[in-house]
Amino acid sequence: MAKVAAIVQARMGSERLLGKVALEVEGKPLLAHLIERLKKAEKIDQVIIATSDKEADTPVVEIAETCGISFYRGSETDVLSRYLEAAEKYGVDIIVRVTGDCPLLDPLTVDELVGKYLASDLDYMRLNVDDNGYPRGLDAEIFSFETLKRAAEYIEREGEPEYSPYREHVTLYIYRHSEFFKTAQVDPPVYLRRDYRLCVDEKEDFELIKEIYRRFYNENEIIDIRDVIRALDEDPVLAGMNKNVQQKRV
Repeated sequence: MAKVAAIVQARMGSERLLGKVALEVEGKPLLAHLIERLKKAEKIDQVIIATSDKEADTPVVEIAETCGISFYRGSETDVLSRYLEAAEKYGVDIIVRVTGDCPLLDPLTVDELVGKYLASDLDYMRLNVDDNGYPRGLDAEIFSFETLKRAAEYIEREGEPEYSPYREHVTLYIYRHSEFFKTAQVDPPVYLRRDYRLCVDEKEDFELIKEIYRRFYNENEIIDIRDVIRALDEDPVLAGMNKNVQQKRV
């Protein structure tokens, strides 16, 4: 059986909200809440935190250790190589890529993504978080270790520099080059088709997440994303807390 791992990229550095993955909500760092949710995904065999080898990112490692999961420290800027090295170290066949600023990631949606990918002959699959897609913050991507290695070989062959966007944004080359890779995106069920922001990039995002956790979180349980969607649908003040935050584009 292929080993499926969620590899979570997480660092303390952030242009818009410094140290966001370690900010605490209901007594736990945001990253710890994400890990807690990923552990509920039944089709994930292992959760791995992939951070940099910079001293400033040691708190990320400490969160991983406290949560009892694996970690890997690699290049700060070449995130693609960080993923390849982490997957190789832990013998990962199938990678679910997640970012550390998504403390409401839905484990059921992750399981559905894994199931659809494993039943396909695709190289790459992603959740649609764009137009008519899932709320941003539920996003995840899945691909094989071999697919990522192949993408790295193409990037190397094309002479991309060390600070290339293709090295920083792990799967950018894959979904921009459909001539080399078989790709697809998964659209949400109707009850999850919303344009809400449930990731944390700016202070307004963090304030929304804090309020959601204040309302719904109970120790040793994860928040049901359906309760979150219902609350946002019914409370325009809550839904509007981060409506002015713009998503950065590659």
